[in-house]
Amino acid sequence: MSYSPMSNNVMPAILLKDVSFYYRQGEPVLKIDSLEISSGRSVFLHGPSGSGKTTLLSLISGVLVPQGGEVRVLGQDLRKLSASARDTMRGRDIGYIFQSFNLIPYLSVGENIMLSCMLHEERGRRIRAATLSEEAHRIADRLGIRSKLNTSVRQLSMGQQQRVAIARAIIGSPPLVIADEPTSSLDHERRDDFLSLLTEMVAETQSTLLFVSHDLTLVRHFQESLSLPSINRCVQEEKA
Repeated sequence: MSYSPMSNNVMPAILLKDVSFYYRQGEPVLKIDSLEISSGRSVFLHGPSGSGKTTLLSLISGVLVPQGGEVRVLGQDLRKLSASARDTMRGRDIGYIFQSFNLIPYLSVGENIMLSCMLHEERGRRIRAATLSEEAHRIADRLGIRSKLNTSVRQLSMGQQQRVAIARAIIGSPPLVIADEPTSSLDHERRDDFLSLLTEMVAETQSTLLFVSHDLTLVRHFQESLSLPSINRCVQEEKA
């Protein structure tokens, strides 16, 4: 099942019900009764270290599967999918921005940007330009890095790496974009520039954006805010 952010589909982008996850039996990391994120929204998820942010993102992206409950992402019940099917869905329908960007060092800027569309034909069919190369040029031009397309990512500044990470995440208009603390090592000016570019580009693709951070000063960039400790009963029980 493919999910399009351009459709009139009213199902939530992310829906968790009665979810429990633990790495070791008897030591739960997440217990979430309910979490729903509407399609097309930009959501800021915050919480301190140890509140389960990374684990939650791994569940939503299908890297991990909960021991109990329901995790529906873009209409798919992830517990009912095989590991291979979850991998395919992740590459096809989710753009991911990592904390350290995780650009592939032996590929050029253009190759890094185009890779997900090269690996997933259906994602490649969602591009706006006539060819994938033209789409990479179009997006890179919007982000001010067109002159760097043939450059090794090893030669980029931090700000240029940020822009490549955004381009790689949004190419092929994935219905869901996840950003895992990508501004944690940036100074104030670079952080705001990054967030402005990211939210602008995600708005163009009409994707749902889930941005995770511990830094509450970033909340003004987003339509909604969600506190993970307020919905993770493991954290609440520890405080009780």
